[in-house]
Amino acid sequence: MPAFLSRYATPLTTGLFLVSLISGIALFFHWGSGLFHGMHEWLSMVLIVPFVLHIWKNWRPFSSYFKRPAMGIALALSIVAAAIFMIPASGGSSGNPLVAVMGKLQASSVETVAPIFGHTGESLAAALKAKGYTVASTQMTLDDVAKASGKSGIDMARTLGSI
Repeated sequence: MPAFLSRYATPLTTGLFLVSLISGIALFFHWGSGLFHGMHEWLSMVLIVPFVLHIWKNWRPFSSYFKRPAMGIALALSIVAAAIFMIPASGGSSGNPLVAVMGKLQASSVETVAPIFGHTGESLAAALKAKGYTVASTQMTLDDVAKASGKSGIDMARTLGSI
């Protein structure tokens, strides 16, 4: 086992980390999500094995990090960063706060959100109609407009981003 550790732990950790890094960046920017999603999930799980082997191989120098404040600070900052995504955004839901914001936006009327996009209720309704949406009233929620038009909330978000 020591020869295997010496030969493969660090190279596999490096290779799989690079795959995870590149696929994570692609997912973040929504580039080829269908291509990268499964790869990122599964190979990030596979990364656990060489990571553990790498830590085992380098245990003595690695453990010395715990004698200095840098490791404690880095771990605390990492936990805080993770917690930001775990704290309930509103109404007991958790997850990405941008999803919660988008949910609130979609539950708002055309009239209410229009100023965010530099429009009046009527001009936003007209812009949505020009993009193929059915807007019977500026009091309709964006979600209702999307549903009435046979489109999804994601479609609505993409449209709003281009108006």
